[in-house]
Amino acid sequence: MYEDDRCIAIHDIHPVAKVHALIIPKKEIPRLSEADAADRELLGYLLGIATIVAAKLGIADTGFRVVINNGKDAGESVPHLHLHLLGGEPLGWKHGGSN
Repeated sequence: MYEDDRCIAIHDIHPVAKVHALIIPKKEIPRLSEADAADRELLGYLLGIATIVAAKLGIADTGFRVVINNGKDAGESVPHLHLHLLGGEPLGWKHGGSN
């Protein structure tokens, strides 16, 4: 649904919301905690792309969530940093762990 020289955005094949896209940098960064100072500009760029993709998907005005999983306890299943763009419906907030 979106591609440029720095990233690609695709629909998630296992959506957890009515709208669920992945924004994936072309530069290989295993996870957010392994990004370095040289990656900061790219990370900000990806957030900007999230707003563009949200507009293309019609969820910019109603609201959306951006999620980055980092590590197995956060649900990371692919060791390549990517952003989850979620929306298209009211999103609750459920999380694991004990409080």
